[in-house]
Amino acid sequence: MGPGARNVWIERVACGPGHGISIGSLGWKFQEPGVQNVTVKRVHFTETTNGLRIKTWARRSLGFVRNVLFHHVVLDGVKNPILIDQNYCPGRRNCPRQASGIKVSDIRYKSIRGTSRSKVAVRFECSKANPCAGITMHDVKLTYVGGGRGEEATATCANARGTSSGFVMPVVRYL
Repeated sequence: MGPGARNVWIERVACGPGHGISIGSLGWKFQEPGVQNVTVKRVHFTETTNGLRIKTWARRSLGFVRNVLFHHVVLDGVKNPILIDQNYCPGRRNCPRQASGIKVSDIRYKSIRGTSRSKVAVRFECSKANPCAGITMHDVKLTYVGGGRGEEATATCANARGTSSGFVMPVVRYL
């Protein structure tokens, strides 16, 4: 979904292999319309690179992403199951290296289950200038399938504010 997407409803979709579902990339232009009111429900990902992703360029912008619900999602063998990347730069060439101006808020993850091919199953890399706000994780269970015995999935969180309730694994420590 790109700039200006609004009132989007995605339900009963199977993805994989492929890239998963992404909002963005956003923020390439300064005057860019925002993305809002997105629902992704009853979706199954199999062997995708990403699952539920929001990606924004690290540059000034007046855009936003708000009121997004990911609900009843199954992720099987997904490399990056849950990802907010506000430092997006494919290939890591000619990256803007600024703080993303996109405001990310009211992002809800509910009843998410599955397996991650990466040890880091949840990654929130939000903007220092505009920290992510209102992230909600409720009943999320992601396990790591790529490591040895006893290795658990982890979460990383930078410049993100939110809450967790119900059973949430891996544990997210909001900053």
